[in-house]
Amino acid sequence: MNPSDHSAELKIVPVDLELSVVIPARNEDKALRGCLATLVNQSELAFELGAQWEIIVVNDDSSDGTRSIADAVAAANSGVTVLDAPLLNPGDGSTGKSAACWAGAQIARGKRLLFTDADTLHEPGDLSRSLHEADKYKAALLSYSPRQIVKGFWQRSVMPLVFSELASVYPMKQVNDPERSLAAANGQFVLVDRDAYFAVGGHGALGATVLEDVALARNIKDDGRTIRFRYAPDALLTRMYRTTAEMMEGWRKNLALLFPRPIYLAAWRVLDVLLFFGLPGLAVGMVWLQPWQRGVIWLIWLRTLWRFYSRVARSHFPASDVVVSILGVPLFIYLLVRSVVDHRVNKSVRWKGRTYPGG
Repeated sequence: MNPSDHSAELKIVPVDLELSVVIPARNEDKALRGCLATLVNQSELAFELGAQWEIIVVNDDSSDGTRSIADAVAAANSGVTVLDAPLLNPGDGSTGKSAACWAGAQIARGKRLLFTDADTLHEPGDLSRSLHEADKYKAALLSYSPRQIVKGFWQRSVMPLVFSELASVYPMKQVNDPERSLAAANGQFVLVDRDAYFAVGGHGALGATVLEDVALARNIKDDGRTIRFRYAPDALLTRMYRTTAEMMEGWRKNLALLFPRPIYLAAWRVLDVLLFFGLPGLAVGMVWLQPWQRGVIWLIWLRTLWRFYSRVARSHFPASDVVVSILGVPLFIYLLVRSVVDHRVNKSVRWKGRTYPGG
């Protein structure tokens, strides 16, 4: 079945579990084993894997050991299922991740579906707590933003910038307000009511968008249902990118879609760079200035730093990463501009060896 055709006949499966955890996985042999280890240990009294909940790993045409790792875990644990996602064709009108999620959802037996990425690590008890939280807030969709693990200078300096800007564009209070149209989610943890999911066509209705998490949240909210989104370091953590090249490819894919005015944002960050490095040069190099004039320049510089760091502090990254983030601004500007070029000029983006149409 074409994954983009959400009107196609759905498979009839018994809905006899509380939760189905669906993990789309493409070339994730470095991360999947750890993810599954933290998930199979989520069982507790009256919430047993294979009895009240299940795990479905959807292998998305991996060329590494992803499938064999999943098969080994499935062989050792009742309640773990492994299947292969349908192969993508150029005319399918879907992305690999959406197609994999859609394939997993169609065999899921849970009253709720949790879509989580293979590079996540789940804290003990986070699945049952998320179910209680969704019940408490009557949320048709509950999404967690994980604690981010970053390695290397460029990840430490750029990732806080991205997440601080996301916090500005998608304030969680507004996202969670049913009177506001703003919707957001983090695809690393999306818990959704089964009926709500299929009522809006699930991932099968998302087409070729590479920002499937936000699109799904928007569809659920537009359908008049409650969504809840929050930062959840108590629930899970993730290492999104293992190399700088992966990080650059990932943000080139997403930034132009995440921010409503990416070029405007890039222009403001260019101004930041000019002020950061230009004002000290003026204060030191313009030898004819009076002391009070130098003082004014230094005060403007300090005010610029304070404004910058107070914004980046909202990223929830460690203080050391926030401090070095000022050096990542030029690369962040480049990624914003390249993302716009990829989406609006080249009309295509690449991710994990595949090319998708730009937004």
